[in-house]
Amino acid sequence: MVFFRHRRLILWSFLVAFAAVIAFASSLPRYEASMRVLVRRGRLDPPITPQASTQADFTRDPISEEEINSEVELLRDDEILRRVALKNGLAKPGLLATLHLRSDDNKANLERAVRRLSDGIVVEPIRKTSLIQLHYRSRGPALASNVLNSLAAEYAARHAELHRPSGELAFFDRQVESSRQALDSAESQLLQFSQREGVVAAALERDAALVRLADAEARFHQLRQQISESEQRVRTLHTELLAFPPRTTGDVRFTDNAQLLEKLKSKLLELQLKRTELLTRYEPSYRLVQEVETQIAEARGAIEREEHAPVRDETTEKDPNHEWAKAELEKAEVDLRSLQAGAGTAARELLASRKNASQLGEASIQQEDLQRTAKVAEESYLLYLRKREEARIGDALDAKGILNFTVAQVPVEPALPVRSNLSFGFIALLAATASSTSLAFAAEYFDSAFHSSAEVSTYLQAPVLASLPEDVA
Repeated sequence: MVFFRHRRLILWSFLVAFAAVIAFASSLPRYEASMRVLVRRGRLDPPITPQASTQADFTRDPISEEEINSEVELLRDDEILRRVALKNGLAKPGLLATLHLRSDDNKANLERAVRRLSDGIVVEPIRKTSLIQLHYRSRGPALASNVLNSLAAEYAARHAELHRPSGELAFFDRQVESSRQALDSAESQLLQFSQREGVVAAALERDAALVRLADAEARFHQLRQQISESEQRVRTLHTELLAFPPRTTGDVRFTDNAQLLEKLKSKLLELQLKRTELLTRYEPSYRLVQEVETQIAEARGAIEREEHAPVRDETTEKDPNHEWAKAELEKAEVDLRSLQAGAGTAARELLASRKNASQLGEASIQQEDLQRTAKVAEESYLLYLRKREEARIGDALDAKGILNFTVAQVPVEPALPVRSNLSFGFIALLAATASSTSLAFAAEYFDSAFHSSAEVSTYLQAPVLASLPEDVA
């Protein structure tokens, strides 16, 4: 009776509910695309530090839950969703903006598209795995797969951007060029210093100069000691030379002077012959005879003196001690002069060695400072060169997509909707039936009219005496 009395309401409510469910079902996303991301340790990027990179650790620690959750939140990043919305044209104005019921603002439309994507993309980690499951539903199959593919591409770019600082290669390029210029400048200064000072290895030359200085000092002191000893020897030899006579008597012989006696005797004989000749002519008292007699007496006296005073033949020779002392003195004086001359030369060499060692010491300090500067510049250059190569390798790995994640399941365009049309029709039928039945009973409940004599008798608690049919009334 209720269905009969409200048949029109039931019919219209059934049709409206059925049409509303069908219309709502047609507006809902019907196609779902899915994607799986595997979080892994596919590469190890060296840290950007001022020191040389440490040795790579090739151990593989398990992926922690924090890392999985970080990747999940990164997949939900608004910046990534904003790029996906722009790439797939999801920031178009809606129906309300088309009907001028809402302002058409590109920025607002983009934010609404990002919100819809954030609500529509389901990102959830799979328990006890390193996999992240992603689902997205859309009205069209192509849009569903395109959104997830765009999300994977933007996620890879964002992942590389966050895990590796951008501009690293350009920065190290500039540092390599700067450090190369510093190295060239340091090497040029070192070369100019070597050419200006005339040294190649100042430290080695300084050490060699110090050795020569030590030898010169030892030689100078040795010469001074030898000079002192020579001076003492010269004084001693002078004293000994004065103590020794220059000559000593060897043989003493006494001999007559035969030539003188012969001459005297010849003279005497000649005087005697002359006296004899004079006596033949003159008287003994004659003056010439007397003179001859006197000469004869003198000759005889000379002969007698010569015979009583023989010639002394005394032989002398050089004293060997005196000669030895003289020779040793001359030798010592020569040695002393030689040592004094050598001491003067050694003193000049000592002064020159000290000056050279001092200059080389200063030069070694300057050269070592320049060498340290050049070494530091070389280390910096090599460090930045290695860092640039690491950055280049990192960029190449990023370009090849070698990251710490991989798309384990690539999203494909779904061929079938999530639910079939038959299921939507069945749901619409159930919903329309339930809603129409509910409306019929609600209308019956709120209807205050009497529809039968039994209802009147029940309500009045009195019998009904007469009733008219509905068509008569």
